[in-house]
Amino acid sequence: MESVDIALCLAMDVSASVDFEEFRLMVGGTAAALRDPAVLAAATSGPRGAAALALLLWSGPGQQDLAVGWTRLADAEGAAALAEAIENIPRLPAAGATALGEGMAAGLAVLARAPGDPTRLVLDVSGDGRHNAGRAPGPVRDLAVAAGLTVNGLAILNEEPDLLDHYVAEVIGGPGSFAMPCGDYVDFAEAILRKLRRELLGGGLVV
Repeated sequence: MESVDIALCLAMDVSASVDFEEFRLMVGGTAAALRDPAVLAAATSGPRGAAALALLLWSGPGQQDLAVGWTRLADAEGAAALAEAIENIPRLPAAGATALGEGMAAGLAVLARAPGDPTRLVLDVSGDGRHNAGRAPGPVRDLAVAAGLTVNGLAILNEEPDLLDHYVAEVIGGPGSFAMPCGDYVDFAEAILRKLRRELLGGGLVV
């Protein structure tokens, strides 16, 4: 892969709390965001004019799937192809517990293999529940921060209205890190659009 400014791994919760309709809203919303010219403009705003994106789905311990491998985002054709790939992914792995820390660890492993010599490595975690199985997220976040990575969070509040507090305390960290709330899956498309623009442009404060 040619050089990129940022490698961004989207790590999405597909645990038992996420039903099929919510899953389709999540991946459909992500695809819609990637088709928005504002996201492409953000992805190409750096000196290398490109970003690399990958999509990881996670559930219980040992249940993670790299649904879409590293893809270079540098033009409208690439954005359209990536959007289509995400929109049509199957729901894998199987629904299970919310192993948030394990999902984060899997995302860091994906970032460790990022191509294109990126100058920034960012893990984007989306979910609707607190960690309840496997490795705790806090120590995984600390490993990411020690390695110079950034972990951001999108907390979907339909099941746990105070989930944003958990993401702020246990998930996010690193240069320019932030957490955003999303009221429900019907709001996911608008939330992930704002989040992607912010991440690709290079940071922001916790909101």
